[in-house]
Amino acid sequence: MIGAGAAGLHAALRAADAGAAVVLISRKPLDQSASYWAQGGLAAALAPDDTPARHAEDTINAGRGLCRPAAVRVLTEEAPAAVEWLEEHGVRFDRDPSGTHALSLEGGHSVRRIVHVDGSATGRGITGRLAELAAAHPRIEVWEEASALALWSDDERCHGVVTDRGRVHAAATILATGGGAALWKRTTNPWGAIGAGLVLAHAAGAELADLEFCQFHPTALALPGTQYDGRLITEAIRGEGARLLDARGERFTDELAPRDQVTAAILDRMEADGTDHVWLDMEGIDPARFPNVAATLAEAGFEFGREPVPVAPAAHYLIGGVRTDLDGRATLPGLYAVGECACTGLHGANRLASNSLSECFVFGARAADAIAGEERSAAPPEPGEWRFEPPQVPTREALWRWAGPRREAAGLRELLDDPYPLARLIARSALAREESRGTHRRLDHPMSDPALDGVHTFIGADGEARLERWG
Repeated sequence: MIGAGAAGLHAALRAADAGAAVVLISRKPLDQSASYWAQGGLAAALAPDDTPARHAEDTINAGRGLCRPAAVRVLTEEAPAAVEWLEEHGVRFDRDPSGTHALSLEGGHSVRRIVHVDGSATGRGITGRLAELAAAHPRIEVWEEASALALWSDDERCHGVVTDRGRVHAAATILATGGGAALWKRTTNPWGAIGAGLVLAHAAGAELADLEFCQFHPTALALPGTQYDGRLITEAIRGEGARLLDARGERFTDELAPRDQVTAAILDRMEADGTDHVWLDMEGIDPARFPNVAATLAEAGFEFGREPVPVAPAAHYLIGGVRTDLDGRATLPGLYAVGECACTGLHGANRLASNSLSECFVFGARAADAIAGEERSAAPPEPGEWRFEPPQVPTREALWRWAGPRREAAGLRELLDDPYPLARLIARSALAREESRGTHRRLDHPMSDPALDGVHTFIGADGEARLERWG
């Protein structure tokens, strides 16, 4: 298991409970993963007036004609059981005075269906508990502060992983390395979210999918030159009534529209007003419901709800990832991927808020079940010489400039010679999709192309992008 965020911890626990011996490789201590800082919750049809079918409809509407229906069905039907499993294992989701789940409303959802832990501290509540369980599990060996350098592959099968602490020879290798939104200069993510798992997988011979789609969160603090620039202000605050205001103090958009729509509205208004931000007005909202947001704002010099705060879009979630089936299997035998580093086609061209944590647990459980049928190779060949190298600052600046919320062919071509492999592959995917759809907005192709409904972008082992329907 490579990665110890929500997806990796959960899959490791499920596999170990089923009898597997698990080596859990974590680049950082278990309580410092990107999942630990997640403010959003889990989306699941738990309310009496909600159903998996309604959740599926909202997911497909947000995905702008590109969601893979089978993946949507799996997520929405199995998410309630994922919440139940977490509660059975000690996660305490917020409840109202009557004892029922305190469900939140977020953009794109037609009904309240988001469960949280301590308001906006969901990542800490879930990941902290799963880390405790993993550290105490007799069948899980945790390698903290160990880095994966390459997958052990002969292009026909993944035999394990090469790390800076040695090799792991495994029947199955699960990537749970998180996303790549920190490849963009302005980001809500911790700086380690550089898409390393995607680079490892592709170098080993696995296909990638939908790399042109990176979701830019509408409301990240806009404080250039400070450590607080890009800090996330959770969408759940808008679900409780926060308003977006322009330079004149006027409301200009539906705050609870899907994220791509809100982000586009903010960018349009910033351009019209000649500013680098809009304002988020949280007056009347109880800061006790969002303690970590209130603490961040206080550190940055703002009092929650007393005055509007400056916000602007920032890279938040890389929708594309390692191409997998509905059980997490990559196209390279022996390799699996779960969480943000994977792409099942679930999110389409625009992720519905809070579906990502649900995805970690639903597809993580399925992958943990699927690896039971894998057998370790008897005598694998020696690993190759290739080793992962992280991106440098110019790559982050180039991606924000040329593949940011708005992009066009001339700029994307500038990325084709970038030294970081994933930057080049993102550019190839974005160039292949000659339309605007969801989070992918081409200035030179401003309209969506109906002929591309349901058509995904795949990157083969040769590094070339091709457009085709999900098989």
